[in-house]
Amino acid sequence: MDASRVNSVGDFAGRIALVGIFAAMATSQTLAVIALFGDSGEPRFLDLATRLAGIAYIVLVVGLTIVRLKPIRSAEGFEPRLSALAGTFLSVALVALPLADIGTAPRVTSLILIAAGWVLSACVLLWLGRAFSVMAQARCLVTTGPYAIVRHPLYLCEEISVLGIALAHLSIAAVLIVVVQWIFQLRRMTNEEKVIDATFPEYAAYAAKTPKIVPLVLSRIIRVLSNRR
Repeated sequence: MDASRVNSVGDFAGRIALVGIFAAMATSQTLAVIALFGDSGEPRFLDLATRLAGIAYIVLVVGLTIVRLKPIRSAEGFEPRLSALAGTFLSVALVALPLADIGTAPRVTSLILIAAGWVLSACVLLWLGRAFSVMAQARCLVTTGPYAIVRHPLYLCEEISVLGIALAHLSIAAVLIVVVQWIFQLRRMTNEEKVIDATFPEYAAYAAKTPKIVPLVLSRIIRVLSNRR
């Protein structure tokens, strides 16, 4: 079997696996929405909005996984795959932790962060379109829209939701999970940039003028505040 055939089979297998995983997550979210109505029949509307935003995001991921372009180049070796999977799914472990008794205001803040993260992630995904990938792969180069603000807007938006989930389950274990997950995400970004840079010569110029994660305006504000101290 030649290399192109192997890559095609691998990409197809990857699509099937991801669709299955995200479909299971969507089912779990749907059951959670149903449970919100409870015995009283009164849904908690902020919880409901959060769950629906999560379902919409997952459905979008499944759809784009099915129709995404074939990769032009993929990162080689085990580590890029491990980093991608850990960065994507390690945050799911937060849900297994018990909910923290954090009070009403932090609880509302948590739900707002989760919902905002899902909605923003969905917007970035729609812009990314068929170039979407979980693994470190190059399909086509997207440098406009949210990608003109930072090089990795999807991971930034997803992390907003992760922080909201961590707040709802606030504990030492939750903090450790977020730290480890973000370490894998940073490594994932590095792997992706190596593949994209090797595939698209124009990427270097784009990367030189576009911040990696923190928007330029925000980074300038942080720099000014740091200089005042």
